[in-house]
Amino acid sequence: MSNATGRGPVRVAVLGIGIMGSAMARNLARAGLNTTVWDRTAAATVPLADAGARAAASAAEAITGADVVITMLPDAAAVSAVLFDGTADAFADGAVWAQMGTIGVTATGDISRRLAQSRPDVLFVDAPVSGSKGPAEHGELLILASGPTAAVPVLTPVFDVLGRKTVWLGDAGAGSRMKLAVNAYMSVLIEGVAEALELVDRLGIDPAKLDDVIEGGPLDAPIADAKLHKMERGDYSPEFPLQWALKDVDLAIEAAGGEAPPLLAALSRQWRAAVQAGHGRDDVSAARLALG
Repeated sequence: MSNATGRGPVRVAVLGIGIMGSAMARNLARAGLNTTVWDRTAAATVPLADAGARAAASAAEAITGADVVITMLPDAAAVSAVLFDGTADAFADGAVWAQMGTIGVTATGDISRRLAQSRPDVLFVDAPVSGSKGPAEHGELLILASGPTAAVPVLTPVFDVLGRKTVWLGDAGAGSRMKLAVNAYMSVLIEGVAEALELVDRLGIDPAKLDDVIEGGPLDAPIADAKLHKMERGDYSPEFPLQWALKDVDLAIEAAGGEAPPLLAALSRQWRAAVQAGHGRDDVSAARLALG
């Protein structure tokens, strides 16, 4: 896959090699893109060598010469700490920075403005993704992109590897706004599954029967079905950790302004209690444990 300048394979740097970033980097490398990876925990990058990715010793080294820089870091503080204070100087002239983690509307605007002041030649694209571990591993993420149209041809060969669909939503910031709405919808679905299973237990109903009733009907949402099965099995291995799901709920409440939407406010309190009880690193399906 050639880059937009015709200089050969697209050169991509991925900063943040967690559950999502590692899957994304592996797919990029396997697709033949020249992929460099970096993480604050160096050991996280080691397994990607077998896919052909090169590990960098620093964030600045990783982004040097890259056509596209992807950040998949947990929050706004991490993004700022990694990309500024000198690191942004290493961006190649005219590079595209695709900020693909969920960091919220306010932070996205702040980071975009900081970049424009320090590196106005770099194109900033706000492109959070919808999907967890499985879709990331299979290149089936939904990419909610927003930013300058000049970045579209540069990012297309990258996003085509990472996602099943890319929706361009306008100026940078629109992607983050949409992501918060999508995750609010998802969060309410997952809590609904947890509470339905709690009710099933209290009513003495076989949980498998609930699945039978819902399957194939109008209530059968794929994400709800997947989390229902995880909860039934007592499988809380992380695909989307509860602590990050809570972060996204809180970002949605913050972005909404005024009085918090009532369901999200209640959900925030409920999931915060579960995180404080030690389930933050478990999958979001651990919302079920907060009810028992």
